[in-house]
Amino acid sequence: MSPERRAVSIAGRPRVAILISGRGSNMAALIDAAPALGYEVALVFSNVVDAPGLAVAAAAGVATAALDHRGHGGRAAFDAKVDAILAAHDIRYVALAGYMRLLSDPFVAAWAGRMLNIHPSLLPSFTGLDTHARAIAAGCRVAGCTVHFVTGELDGGPIVAQAAVPVLEEDTAETLAARILAEEHRIYPLALAALCAGRLRIAGQRVLGG
Repeated sequence: MSPERRAVSIAGRPRVAILISGRGSNMAALIDAAPALGYEVALVFSNVVDAPGLAVAAAAGVATAALDHRGHGGRAAFDAKVDAILAAHDIRYVALAGYMRLLSDPFVAAWAGRMLNIHPSLLPSFTGLDTHARAIAAGCRVAGCTVHFVTGELDGGPIVAQAAVPVLEEDTAETLAARILAEEHRIYPLALAALCAGRLRIAGQRVLGG
């Protein structure tokens, strides 16, 4: 551990890993906000070895690691290797930011209450993929994004924060996605900071504090 990183840890900034599979738009927002919000992005990990977000993280001075998810003997075996990488970097909290993997039950259990995800819909509506097109097709007047704790249910964990935007008559999936993405970049760092500061408490499906 470098002297600078050791000083940050002693100062009490919780160490966060961000897991990505692609360009890392939300990852970049989390990194940019970290100094002001009191957490340290100590690692960016990807299951795609050439994910563009890895270069973005490295340029920001964040340690990176990558491991192709293929050829490890199954989902749980791969996740165990990811967990070992997180442990080697002394990670306390995990933020998923476009990590296109279904997580194994042991991994989810190991990080229960310490792992967040950002989803581009107002959950519990429109879990899964193609959320913006589905919201438009359904005639929704509002759409948005959700930060939630990760559980074994896809996009089903307790909700930490949400932001809504109007669905305009002329919207396409792309234009709606762009406006929602701006809100994702706003609420995800705030939600992660609240988790790292110990301000969140899960009570059933509700999250108290913030």
